[in-house]
Amino acid sequence: MLTLRFQTEQSRSQPLSEKILPETKLRLLGLLPLVFFSAQAIHYLQIHQLGHMLWMCNVGNLLLAIGLFSQSKPLIRVASIWMIPGLFIWIIYVVLAWGVFFSSTLAHVGGLIVGIYAVRRVGMDRFSWVYAFVWFLLIQLASRLITPANLNVNLAHHIQAGWEQRFDAYWQFWLILVSLIALILWVLGVILRRAWPADVQVID
Repeated sequence: MLTLRFQTEQSRSQPLSEKILPETKLRLLGLLPLVFFSAQAIHYLQIHQLGHMLWMCNVGNLLLAIGLFSQSKPLIRVASIWMIPGLFIWIIYVVLAWGVFFSSTLAHVGGLIVGIYAVRRVGMDRFSWVYAFVWFLLIQLASRLITPANLNVNLAHHIQAGWEQRFDAYWQFWLILVSLIALILWVLGVILRRAWPADVQVID
């Protein structure tokens, strides 16, 4: 009886963060990328360019939220891998050209922070870069089918502006693009797996 009372008092003295199970913490973390995605959706809805929500970095926040809510390690890994190149593309083609926007910063910087933390928790396996590549092909196809050509979301419609002189046709540009993306995803997969291998569990 005395032991039970001691354990009860000890439990009450623990901070709330220590009482929450690690799995529950990870699920709650999914609220953040969902907020980031929603903020971007509101922004693009206001300027009548909702097609931009299919950019890999934007839709990646939704995928990350779903992965965290469902505790799906493959979805978490795929979304997190894409947050890294998404940040650099955002800096080059958005920040340097148009400046910094609050919702965009949340989606890219915030999404990357959440993604790295999540990968640290679940680890990275050797095949996630392949899934990330297939995910890109699917989203690029969706971008070509349902987004306006003038937005050129995920470069699904025509050659990136400034590169027209280097390619005679879009298919040539596309082959180089997907080959480069596959290489980048593979390198990122290797780096993340060495940093946080999937067979090592991290408990916070």
